[in-house]
Amino acid sequence: MERLQGKVALITGGTSGIGAATARLFVQEGASVIITGRNTDRGRQLAAQLGARAGYVRGDVSREADVKAAVEETVRRFGRLDCLFNNAGAGGPRGPIDDIPVAAFDDCFGVLVRGVFLGIKYAAPIMKRQGGGSIINNSSVAGLRAGLSGHVYSAAKAAVIHLTCSVAMELGEGGIRVNCICPGGIATPIFGKGLGLPPERAEETVPVMRRLLEAAQPIRRAGLPEDIAHAALWLASDESTFVNGHALVVDGGLIGGRFWSEFRQGDARRKEAFGLPAE
Repeated sequence: MERLQGKVALITGGTSGIGAATARLFVQEGASVIITGRNTDRGRQLAAQLGARAGYVRGDVSREADVKAAVEETVRRFGRLDCLFNNAGAGGPRGPIDDIPVAAFDDCFGVLVRGVFLGIKYAAPIMKRQGGGSIINNSSVAGLRAGLSGHVYSAAKAAVIHLTCSVAMELGEGGIRVNCICPGGIATPIFGKGLGLPPERAEETVPVMRRLLEAAQPIRRAGLPEDIAHAALWLASDESTFVNGHALVVDGGLIGGRFWSEFRQGDARRKEAFGLPAE
């Protein structure tokens, strides 16, 4: 299939996890892709695997010059920019609010919010000149519900959702769609990185996270990077041209509420307490 035939995409945080899976899928579907990230070895290796329609630019999304350079290199190499996937992420500080260092707060917002803002800022003028495009921001279900991650990460992801909606109202008038994806429990190296592990060790945590996340939602398996990649594919394609300002939840039902089996068990306990017969 070639659902992105002729399109050009820039994917931040593209060297592993969701970003790498999305880059592979986009190329398979006909797109030319530039990936950016801080792991140069992984970035170059992935770009080489993907072939002539892929390239790598080293970059830190919290740095304005790096984001600007990545957008410019995408246009220089492939002539246009049809899709920007602001995917780069970081786990953020955890623990009680009074224990969180201010520097850790700033670092988390620098990647998760400032990085998204910068990507939109530099992609928007190009897409305006082209008469359209698709900007996809990676948020989280933690931006929609409390208690799913640390305070700072959750607040940053909520900011991404609102920034998405706000900018969609502006850029939509120029034919540019701005949407975000809210993943649930996706087995990626981000969990290991959040524990302070180096990239290679963080990759080793993925099989463990798959097991730990199996029972977190009604669909009894961990979310995979490919689940989010397919959501990004739909938002990048012409199949979603009337979708704008939307937060697409991909979580296996994680934030839907209490499991039906748990509800039924509670119902049975209540009937027992009142001396009523079980069904």
